[in-house]
Amino acid sequence: MEFNMKKDVGFYTDLDYGRLDIAGDEQFGFRPYQLLVSSIAVCSGGVLRKILAKMRLDVRDIHIKAEAERNLEMADRIEKISVHFTITGKNLSHTKIEKAMELTKKNCSMVQSVVGSIEVVETFEIIEES
Repeated sequence: MEFNMKKDVGFYTDLDYGRLDIAGDEQFGFRPYQLLVSSIAVCSGGVLRKILAKMRLDVRDIHIKAEAERNLEMADRIEKISVHFTITGKNLSHTKIEKAMELTKKNCSMVQSVVGSIEVVETFEIIEES
């Protein structure tokens, strides 16, 4: 990846999908911590989705909520990311989803990239459709 400095604040890169603007100020682009949290949350979500499909579970939707805990005394360092999945579907097995969550954490490259430096906590809830 290559990044170019913007005239006012921040940097940008052009990717196959489009332009990505990154800056410490949200008025000029995505903040770096937002991209890090998003990468972990969406990587986990994608892995979870694939695993649930392989388990042949009838999943209709996965909603992800991610929050970061930061240490203001250490340059606003991200210390913990909490990722909560709301999984909607039919006849969902709590036991199978727990197993899928374990596999997700082991197989998400973004989570594995921060092991030992950022605590990642993943939780879930099930919404049963009739």
